Amino acid sequence: MFTISKSPFAAAAVLALLAPVAHAGGYTAPVEPAPIIAPVVDAPVAPWAGAYAGGSLGYSFGADDEIGWETFEGDMSVARGTKLGQVDVTGPTAGLQVGYRWQRNNWVFGPELWAEMGSVDDTDSVVYTDSYIFEGENVELDLSGDVESKVNHILGLQFKTGYLTSPNTMVYGTAGLVRGDFEYKVSQGGASRTEGYTANGYSLGLGVERKLNTRTSVFAEWQYRNFGKTDVNFNNDDDSAFRTVATPEHHNIKLGLNFSF
Repeated sequence: MFTISKSPFAAAAVLALLAPVAHAGGYTAPVEPAPIIAPVVDAPVAPWAGAYAGGSLGYSFGADDEIGWETFEGDMSVARGTKLGQVDVTGPTAGLQVGYRWQRNNWVFGPELWAEMGSVDDTDSVVYTDSYIFEGENVELDLSGDVESKVNHILGLQFKTGYLTSPNTMVYGTAGLVRGDFEYKVSQGGASRTEGYTANGYSLGLGVERKLNTRTSVFAEWQYRNFGKTDVNFNNDDDSAFRTVATPEHHNIKLGLNFSF
């Protein structure tokens, strides 16, 4: 049997329990706070500035060095033949490079010094016979044989300017100076003669470089080298000589690694 307490304290307790659910307008659902949306932040530009060094493997091709002979008695030209053949030097290369880069926002630029060696050469057969009158006598001339042109090594100093298409990818162009060490070898029968020479020129190139991490990157590059014209003389013991005008030029493509310091 239930009884209703007449205590004022009991009544107050009942009202306190019922108060949270009683409202003049009915039940109100709790309000959830609005979600906090973090601001969008652009990806940071990867650091490219600083010193670096690396190596590369490549291939040289597309040369165009036309062979021609000019014969001299003393300082006098007595016979000349042009368009006798062409040596198209090709072959694999290996190189080392060291450089420094500055960075201004997405622009990256700086100098690079490089050295390259390899097995870059070509041989062509030449037929060259002529005759001339010297001091009243008829002289028969035969310089037919094989002509080999070889690239011993190349040194280059170039300036690279690149633009970051993404934080870790850069496309770039190059322009610079090159100095090459070459040699010509003329073979006739069982005999041969070799003359070395050096030539200066210029280089132009394009490339792309991709960072693997903050210190290591890979690159692919195409470069054109032109060394101008150089006289290569083959002197004889009797004060006669024959000469060719070397015009070495070629393209080179290479893949390599750079390591930042």
